Amino acid sequence: MPAENTHRNAEPTVRDAISAPDAPDALDAAGRPKRATRRFPLFTRDTARPEGGGRAAGGDLPAPARQWPLLIVLGAVALGLLLTALDVFRYGMLLVGVALLAGAVLRWVLPGVGMLAVRSRFTDIVTYGVLGLTIVLLAMMAQPRPWLEIPFLKDTLHFTMNQ
Repeated sequence: MPAENTHRNAEPTVRDAISAPDAPDALDAAGRPKRATRRFPLFTRDTARPEGGGRAAGGDLPAPARQWPLLIVLGAVALGLLLTALDVFRYGMLLVGVALLAGAVLRWVLPGVGMLAVRSRFTDIVTYGVLGLTIVLLAMMAQPRPWLEIPFLKDTLHFTMNQ
């Protein structure tokens, strides 16, 4: 038995359509099912693309060219990991950190970055930026002969190891 709608002249809701399986679906001009309400549906059928998550280049180009921001970041990270594996640890990790910082800048500046967009723009920028900055700072503090020395970190290490 279909659910009754309590509002006068109200369109059927998603809940009404679920409770009345033999009710015809409303279609828009393109032939897609039309939502009868602004409420969220009971069952999620797909996920929304993140802001800026469309193609970074036109659809007439081949797939790799459409995803150039992601390919630049992944290529730099791969090169950094290769340098790290070849015993050039500090420079390799610096390259990985700089690649993530470049990903944050690309996400901030460009309206469409393809699959480099994973979450909202703000969350992507913060995530890429914090991870990139952390990796750069840790690479600069790596032993032996660190490029960056932070005195209170050495005191903290001595304090925790002597307890």
